[in-house]
Formats: sequence, structure tokens, C-alpha cells
Amino acid sequence: MAIVEERHTVETQVGPLAVRVVGQGPTAVLWHSLFVDERSWGRVVDELATQRRLVIITGPGHGASGDPGRRYTLDDCAEAAGTILDAVGPNEPVDWVGNAWGGGVGIVFAARWPERCRTLVTLGTPVQPLSLAERVRTISLLAAYRLLGPAGFIRTGVVDAMLSARTRAQDPAAVTLLEDALIHADRGALRNAVVSISLMRSDLTQRLAEISVPSLFVTGSDHKGWTPEQAVAVSKLLPRGSSAVVEGAAYLVPFENPTATIQLVRQFWADHPSKMTPP
Repeated sequence: MAIVEERHTVETQVGPLAVRVVGQGPTAVLWHSLFVDERSWGRVVDELATQRRLVIITGPGHGASGDPGRRYTLDDCAEAAGTILDAVGPNEPVDWVGNAWGGGVGIVFAARWPERCRTLVTLGTPVQPLSLAERVRTISLLAAYRLLGPAGFIRTGVVDAMLSARTRAQDPAAVTLLEDALIHADRGALRNAVVSISLMRSDLTQRLAEISVPSLFVTGSDHKGWTPEQAVAVSKLLPRGSSAVVEGAAYLVPFENPTATIQLVRQFWADHPSKMTPP
């Protein structure tokens, strides 16, 4: 059976967002990490679309999506996701899969609207605010980016932070994806996204107590800002929480190790089957 695909632009609380809908079956939402766009799901979409109707959202300030012209929060992004689901339908609980930024949006979405979220998977999503060292590094990069744009040393700094050493050495396509997203980004919109979502990130730990749906917290073995020990500890705060580690990955788990990501997500869905039966 041919995979059905649609593309939309939906006006939301955080600006016009690009949305790709692909596959058939129960609905799952995919939201990417900062610095990349929906292409970062490219290595897992075909497999996951055989089991789910994927609503792939490109966040504000990235790819073909717009910018609201103001600071925004994870709550604003979660509301935007609800607006998109209202627009593209159907009206059913969704399986949320979010990478870094997208996982944070998913935590808020699951906490605020449990009736709209069936399961939650976060991939490389820290729940704590940036550390002092991370803030200093991010502020320095943003200042340089504002003046110089995506200069070589800035791209290198982002690549080093986002990708594992193994990925950087053995997967040039991953490096190219990240650098290309930086080169073609709207400079002001990307800065706004990083300030809004990264520098202004609040502690999500308190939101976890509001989540009742089955939740899987995945981190990469090389993720310095979200260790396996932290993922295990957070999973224990939820009544239906679990955790997993993907080898050879840092922030961009689904692109760095798509095989392990597909296996984890599929098994998680199988362990918590939808009432709908995919065709």
C-alpha cells in the first residue's frame, strides 16, 4: 500500500508552522530538536509510517516555519501542537515522539492534556535548566552568531555539542544536515528559538508529576547534558515511566542511531497498543 503524504502550513500561537503528514493508522506527533528541522526524522519516518499516521511538526524559527516575533515557551509550543492537531485531525489521543526540544513540548502537552496524549517518548530531552557552563557557552555562540552568522567555528561548536564523537567521525551526512540547517536558517528566528527554548528553559521536573500516560525517556550514551542516570531517575518519578539508552548518540538520537530508535519506539508502542488497528 502506498504511503499517503500531505503538507500543510498551520497558523498557530507561535507563528505559521510547516506540517508534514505521512502514513496511515493511529496518529503520532513528531517534533524535532533545536538547530535542525523535520529532515532530522528522515531516517526513521518510513519505518514508523508503516504503523502510524505521523504528524511531523517543524518548530518556529526552523525550516519552512515562521517566527512569532516574540519570546515563547514550551507551553506556547504545546498549544500550537494542539492547534495543528485540530486542523489536520482526527480527534484522537496521539503517541508523542519528541527529540530534545520536541520532547520538552511533549512533556508539557502530556501534562496539560492527558486526554489528547496516549503515550510519550522523549529522545535526548533534559528536564533540568541549562547549567552555568552550558549557559555561558550558549550565550557566547549566540553573540558570535548574531554578528557573523553561521561561520565555520560556530557550525563546529554546534556540531560538537549536538553530535557524538562517533557520529562526527563516521557519519558525514549527519554533520552536513546540521550545518545545512544552520546555514539556511533565518538568523533572527533561530536566535529567538534558542533564547526562548534553551536559555529560558525552566525546570520540567514539576510537570512530570502531572503525567499519567506511559512514558519512555531515551538518552544517547554520549549526551553530556542528559545522562543515562538522569533518565532513569526521572522515569522513576512517573507511575508509568521507563528509560532507555541509545549507543553512539548524543542529542540527535533518531538521526544518529535510527535503527535503535525505531526498535525502541516500535516496542514501546507494542507494549502499549492503540485501540485502533493500523491498516
